[in-house]
Amino acid sequence: MKLAELADSSVNFNVRPWVKTSDYWDVYWDVTRQVKERFDAEGISIPFPQRDVHLHQATT
Repeated sequence: MKLAELADSSVNFNVRPWVKTSDYWDVYWDVTRQVKERFDAEGISIPFPQRDVHLHQATT
């Protein structure tokens, strides 16, 4: 696992396990699910981008 990027609303890691080609997609989805489940168990939330929009009415 390597730190790939410190992004605006996330910390991105690259994880590349070595598996047989026939197992690739099963491992890919299992790793993703297990990381999310572990984050939830440890109380780690995944940030998401937020934007505040303020509307002002122009008077004429």
